[in-house]
Amino acid sequence: MPKVLIADDVAEECAEILRKAGIEVDARGKMKPDDLKAAVGAYDGLVVRSAVKVTREILEAGAKLRIVGRAGIGVDNIDQETATRRGIVVMNAPQGNVISAAEHAFALIMAGARHVARADASMRAGKWERSSFHGVQLEQKTLGLVGLGKIGGAVAQLARPFRMRVIGFDPFLSKERAEALGVELVEFDALLAAADFISIHVPLSERTRGMFGAAQFKKMKRTARLVNTSRGGVIDEKALCEALAARDIAGAALDVYEQEPPAKDHPLFRLDNVVLTPHLAASTEEAQVKVSVDIAEQFVDYFKNGVVRNAVNLAALADPALAPYLRLAEDLGGLAAQLADGAVQRVEVIYTGQIAAFDTGTVTQSAVTGALRPMLGDEVNVVNARFAAREAGIEILENKRKEAGNYKNLVSVKVETGKGHRIVSGTIFEGRNPRIVQIDDLDIDLKPRRDMLCMYYRDVPGVVGKVGSVLGKNNINIARMEVGRTERGKQAMALLTVDEQVPPAVVEEIRRTVPLDDIRPIYLP
Repeated sequence: MPKVLIADDVAEECAEILRKAGIEVDARGKMKPDDLKAAVGAYDGLVVRSAVKVTREILEAGAKLRIVGRAGIGVDNIDQETATRRGIVVMNAPQGNVISAAEHAFALIMAGARHVARADASMRAGKWERSSFHGVQLEQKTLGLVGLGKIGGAVAQLARPFRMRVIGFDPFLSKERAEALGVELVEFDALLAAADFISIHVPLSERTRGMFGAAQFKKMKRTARLVNTSRGGVIDEKALCEALAARDIAGAALDVYEQEPPAKDHPLFRLDNVVLTPHLAASTEEAQVKVSVDIAEQFVDYFKNGVVRNAVNLAALADPALAPYLRLAEDLGGLAAQLADGAVQRVEVIYTGQIAAFDTGTVTQSAVTGALRPMLGDEVNVVNARFAAREAGIEILENKRKEAGNYKNLVSVKVETGKGHRIVSGTIFEGRNPRIVQIDDLDIDLKPRRDMLCMYYRDVPGVVGKVGSVLGKNNINIARMEVGRTERGKQAMALLTVDEQVPPAVVEEIRRTVPLDDIRPIYLP
């Protein structure tokens, strides 16, 4: 009989479901690190929420451990690398808090529109200040949704009874899916200019970090209100405070912060046009029960039926012969998607050479995961990638060509949008070393790295040097550079591997000062 340790505060339904399935359960509530490390060795499974950190030391102490489950979406508190190395499946429960998060976002929209928090505080202070709290109604206002995944889509539905016009920006959503949600898809800058309320529903990634900064606030209406229930870090809080203080925008409502909890002297606390809540979006009785039930049912499926659902590291536990290609495929998909413009409509994975003889389903799912992750973040993994693509109306194709070309094995990922396509190809050298060898029709030799900068420009002297000067001025070191070109004096591309993320402000400085056709930061998690 498998034994499961519940080492965090989860709903009691979790233990009930496990016990009913004949699984032995020890529910201890939130455990201290030393206590967890001492106890975990006796268990086959471990359940946590966000408070308990499952570190390398704890995983290595779990001699029998086969599965770790997070009752919620994020798995930042679990050392996935160590878990994968030890063959431990890491699962999450990404769907349980969708409605609660959407409702909280809409509650903040309404609270900001009607000054609910300030009016309540005024009444409690014995005042009657009706004239100080003139609000705005929602009817016929424009709601802009940044990110139209499950939560963003649910917010769109909540806006319907209020007769709001709903527009959205999501480069991964098809026009057909947006129409089904009743949302008009627009470009990001168009959304900033048109929306009376903007609600953010994107994961925190290097692509979305700081996506709302001083430049974006200047593009918004002075009467606009901004709501964030997604992740701290998507908003530049210093720039937000300055915009609110200057009344460049009318207000904001935040549930998440760059640092949690925020410092007690944070400037946000001194502003009267912001509503603040302490990361409550998923904090409802229903959501906590739902994620606890979901993770329990996934554990039952695993122990009783051998079925793995919502595993965030399953790809790394696949066929050893294909293992090097799993990470490569994810990087190829991520790079192709970040280079492409517009909403992804199709992802095609092409296998050439000996690899075409293998069952490459997991490799394809890894490629799709990479292509979707820039906007879906933790919501997508190798287990649910095909499902997430199908929900977004994205077609998945797999093509195999056994005849070898220049490489014994080659994996290519083609991402198509309404504006064109990008194709990125890679291989594995000497058994374990991944290389990106072609982007579109340009030959390169690039070892994938987390932080990169991609530039397209006319092949003339001095362009790359000017970019390097801007990066150097901002203390950003270039680790490696790869250049590809069609022919001398024509289109060229440079991929710079950098030691750290290039901030949006630095990217904008390069755009202003260097003659480039395009530049974009690339992040491969």
